[in-house]
Amino acid sequence: MQPDQQISNVIRRIAEPTPSHTFDVFGPVVEFLRSPADTDADVCVMWGVIPPGVTVPLHSHDDAEDFFIISGTQQVLTQGAHGLQWRDVQAGDYVQVAGGMLHAHRNISDHPAIELVITTARLGRFFREIARPITSPQPPTPDEFDRFVAVAAQYGYILGTPEENAAVGIYTPNLTANGW
Repeated sequence: MQPDQQISNVIRRIAEPTPSHTFDVFGPVVEFLRSPADTDADVCVMWGVIPPGVTVPLHSHDDAEDFFIISGTQQVLTQGAHGLQWRDVQAGDYVQVAGGMLHAHRNISDHPAIELVITTARLGRFFREIARPITSPQPPTPDEFDRFVAVAAQYGYILGTPEENAAVGIYTPNLTANGW
């Protein structure tokens, strides 16, 4: 029996993101370590940074997501025994979000939260499609926001309404009546 011929790869110095492969995903910043465009990829691995004060509002998608917190702290909203619950996570914690579960993230600290994100290639392709080049931090333009909502709908992703976000303590003035 012949061993499977697999190609292995070592990605060096992932703690130093490469600007040419780093993208703004409406607040969080990601660098693809395993691209969702790889033809044999069934997973996508990203280096993620959630800057201080950034919130990823309530949403769900069929794709599972795992987060290994490398440094900093943040809060994640996940389903618990008593419904949605905010949980503090810090370096060394591992967060698993099952597909189809409502969740959110927020960094209420003064320091970036850095994480390794492991998800499906499909969700990685979504991130790649909505991502913006890194520029000075700017809120999305109305056109970028409308495109984000349209692409999320194409993927079948659910975006929490302003009222649903407010019910869990997320207040984002740039939300529209259609969701995020």
